[in-house]
Order: sequence, then C-alpha cells, then structure tokens
Amino acid sequence: MSNIYQGPVIDPHHHLWDLTMQRHPWLAPKPDDEMVFGSIEAIRRNYLPDDYMRDAARQNIVATVHIEAGWDDHFLAQETQWLDQLPKGKSIAQRYVSRISLLDMDAEQKIAEQAANERVVGVRDIVSWHPVAHKSFAVEGLMSNKQWRAGLSALARHKLTFDLMLYPWQMAEAEHLLHDYPDLAFILNHCGSPADRSPEGMQQWRKGLKRLSRFDNLSIKISNPVAYDTQWTVASLADVIHHCIDCFGPERAMFGSDFPVAGLHASFDDLYTAYRKIADAYSSAEQSLLFFETANRIYRLNLKSENFDKGNTHV
Repeated sequence: MSNIYQGPVIDPHHHLWDLTMQRHPWLAPKPDDEMVFGSIEAIRRNYLPDDYMRDAARQNIVATVHIEAGWDDHFLAQETQWLDQLPKGKSIAQRYVSRISLLDMDAEQKIAEQAANERVVGVRDIVSWHPVAHKSFAVEGLMSNKQWRAGLSALARHKLTFDLMLYPWQMAEAEHLLHDYPDLAFILNHCGSPADRSPEGMQQWRKGLKRLSRFDNLSIKISNPVAYDTQWTVASLADVIHHCIDCFGPERAMFGSDFPVAGLHASFDDLYTAYRKIADAYSSAEQSLLFFETANRIYRLNLKSENFDKGNTHV
C-alpha cells in the first residue's frame, strides 16, 4: 500500500540572487563555463522569492533555509543584509547559512557579527577541490589548513553549524576534521557530491560516505542528486538516496532542493516527486524526519508539524 508523504516540507538548501548587483562572479559569463555538472547558462538569470515560490508552489514547502550563493569575497557580509531587506514572505529564507572566508585573519569577528543575526544559524565555506582546476571551488587541502581551522573553531562557540561541501576524494581528510571538532555540527551537502560516476568512483563515494557517517556530529543533505546524474531516473536516484539514508539514518538525513541550481537537470516538481516515491519505502515517522523534522532541528527553525495541514501550500 502506498505511503506517499503528504505532510509539511522544509527545504533546507536553496539560493536566491539578483545578478544586476554583480555580486556573483561564478555566474558571470566565462570562455569556459562548464562546471563539474555541466553548463550553467540556464541559471544566469535573477532568482528571487517569486521565482522560488513559482517553482515550489505544489510541494507543501512551509519553510526554507537560504544557503550562501557564492557572493564576491569583498562583499560577503552584504548577502545577509540583502536577504534581510528582501521581500520574501513568512516562510522563504527563515534561516540563513552565511559565507565567511575562514582563512581571513578576522574570521572570528565576522562570525560573531553574523551570529548576532537571529536568522543566521550556520556558515558555509566550500572546501571542494577537483583535480581539474576550473571544476574546483577551493584550493587543495583546505580542511587541513591551520589558519582555516582557526576560523572554524569559532563556530561552535557561537552555536553555528558548518555546511560541508566536498568531493569523495576528500573524504579521508574530512574524517580528521570531524574527529578534531566533535562539538561542531557539520552538514554534508549534496549527498557528498558523487561526481565520478564510474564504478570505481561510485565505490569510492560509497565507502567514504559510510566512513564519514560514523561521526555523530555529521548529518547529510540529500540535495540536488541530479547534479552528477544528469540522465537520471527515479531508480538511479534511489540507489544514491538509499545509501545516504542507510549510512546516516533518517534522523541525520534531510531532503533539499538546491534550486535554482538543480533546475539545470530537473524541475522542482520532478525532484520532489522522485523524493516522495523513493521515501515511500520508509515509515511515516521516518518520512517526517526526512522531509521536515531533521532540518527543523538542525537549523533551529522551531516549527511544529502539527501546525500545518497536509498537502497545502505555504510558501
């Protein structure tokens, strides 16, 4: 018997941007715009709350978490200010994960400034390094850098989380990071980015993810699984998603969109329809964790699922 989830949904991973501000260098046209997941030409357009509401209108989204959207390093603090002033309704971007360059000598001061905003619950400073230079988001070995780690150490003191975005070939380094910062809550982005789809690459991802899941201070976002599976089917996504849930359990896993980036390879409805079909294999309580409770707890949204009707739209 079908057990398709109909309850409230929190989207813990999406972005907003206004390209007229010229604050997103990664979205500026370049001679070679191929990223690890292909061309990004289709998302070189403004993406504002109305655009998100249109995409998410049929999925019973009751709250969202805005993840830093790659602002220019010189203007990072302004992203939070921009979000605060942006007309976005009561549900969109209830919480923010800000970007702070943890290599900065004044990183702790910047962390304190961000933490003073009640909507800021975490920080992301992408560590993803790729052997092909233009597919990298960071320099090699960032998680082992002493100066970077000095900045990271301030997050727990300010009760902030850290969104961890990396590639599978960095997972051994990440194990040391998780071990050395047991009091800091980490959230692994995008299923751990299984970018190498060869049998060897997927085996590396599977083994690495299982090893990382041993650390209780790490949770996982099942977000944008279509990024590295561009010819996806529900069955192919299920193979990755079930492994994520098998490793972490529903209490440390959450579904997220990563829109508009995920829109390069799937519509919002197609993505969440796939999530619902795949989650049908789990109990109602487990589905509530995956779609609502885990994100609600980790990002401190403090919502009560019983306050929302099933199947209604709230964005």
